[in-house]
Amino acid sequence: MVRQPLDALMAPDWAHALAPVEPRLRAIGDALRAETAAGRAWLPAPDAVLRAFARPLAEVRVLVIGQDPYPTPGHAVGLSFSVARGVRPLPRSLQNIHRELADDVGAVRGPDGDLSDWAEQGVLLLNRVLTVRAGEPGSHRRLGWQEVTDRAVAALVERGGPLVAVLWGRDAQEVRPLLGRVPVVASVHPSPLSASRGFFGSRPFSRVDALLQEQGAPPVRWSPDQPPGGAPDAP
Repeated sequence: MVRQPLDALMAPDWAHALAPVEPRLRAIGDALRAETAAGRAWLPAPDAVLRAFARPLAEVRVLVIGQDPYPTPGHAVGLSFSVARGVRPLPRSLQNIHRELADDVGAVRGPDGDLSDWAEQGVLLLNRVLTVRAGEPGSHRRLGWQEVTDRAVAALVERGGPLVAVLWGRDAQEVRPLLGRVPVVASVHPSPLSASRGFFGSRPFSRVDALLQEQGAPPVRWSPDQPPGGAPDAP
C-alpha cells in the first residue's frame, strides 16, 4: 500500500489535501507490509484501505466517523460501518443502524449492509483507524492513522460547507475539536454494548437532513426505496 503516488490511490483533491501526511501514509504502508511478512493477516484488502477517499472531497456533505474496520474476515470494505453485499449475518452495529434508520425516517434498507450508495451521495464513511489485524479489534491504533484521518477532517473544515458531522462513540468524538462550527450529530456508538444507552431514539438521520437543508443542501436518500429529495413518511 502507498507505493504509488497519492493521486493514483484516491481522488485528486483528496491527494492534494492529504499531501502533508504522505510521509505518515508511507510509514503505515511499510508497517502493513511488515505485518504481512510476519504472517499477521490484516483488514481490509490493500486496495480497499483508502476507499473512503475514492470520491472527491468536493462532493462530501456528511462525515460519518467510525472506530476501526470490522475485524471479522470478509466484513471490512474500507467504508466505516459498511460491508459487502451478501454478508450474513450483518455486524450487530450495522443491524442497529438499520433499526434506527427505520425508526427515524421509515427507511428500510433490506438484508444487505452495503452502504456504498451513501458514499455516492457525498456521505464520507471514514474510520478513525483504517486497518486492523484479523480478529483483533483496535490492534492498529498505534500505527498513526489518526494523523491521516485528522488531516482529512481538517481539510473538510477548511473547504467549508455544506457539511454535517456524525460522531458515534468516544473514538469518533475525539475529532470534535477539529470541527469548528461544523454542525455535529453525536451519540453513543451503535454497538450492542452501548446502543440502548443513547443511540436508539437519537434520530441521527432526520437530524442530518434538517442540518443539510439549513445549509441549502438536499437531504440524503438513506435507502433505495426513498424518493429523491426526502425521506418517506414514517409508517
